Amino acid sequence: VQLVESGGDLVQPGGSLTLSCVASGFTLSENAMNWYRQAPGKEREWVARISNSNDFSGYADSVKGRFTISRDNAKNTIYLQMNDLQPEDTAVYMCAVLHHSRMYWGQGTEVTVSP
Repeated sequence: VQLVESGGDLVQPGGSLTLSCVASGFTLSENAMNWYRQAPGKEREWVARISNSNDFSGYADSVKGRFTISRDNAKNTIYLQMNDLQPEDTAVYMCAVLHHSRMYWGQGTEVTVSP
């Protein structure tokens, strides 16, 4: 199982970014997927989840209404569209999958929100 994130960048408050996570080593369409983030000096925080069939998604209260998780199973990729970014969104963002009772994580992509 391998998860590779990309798309992190430095962005101004109010800006937008789209993160990608390319999955390999398992069948993406059979698994729900998650995004997490970890800010400097803080614990890892769950951000969003999408069901394997793309019919359900959930969000942390801190990002609800601003972030959108989506997936393209044909491309083995999940996305996180982030709008109206704020300094408190600064973190390393990681995708994750629970596969055969084990949690797998990507290496993360860094998002910095600063004027």
